Amino acid sequence: MSTERSSESDAGQPMLYQIRIKGQLGNQRADWFEGLTITLEDDGNTLLTGPVVDQAALHGLLKKVRDLGMPLLSVNRVNPNR
Repeated sequence: MSTERSSESDAGQPMLYQIRIKGQLGNQRADWFEGLTITLEDDGNTLLTGPVVDQAALHGLLKKVRDLGMPLLSVNRVNPNR
């Protein structure tokens, strides 16, 4: 097992992700993403940032984005130590 993979899994803590979607997320849908920070960017897009406990939770978030009908621009795992 590689060191990088080992350090991810045995930490037992959620990974930090940034999910960028095209368009601005309205306040009426903010509760769908409870636990994530919602940033409305100057370019008209929305950035969702926060902890995601596992891949199933990440897929759940991406399903919510799909259900909104807003195009997904990017999904990035963020190293909080940088």
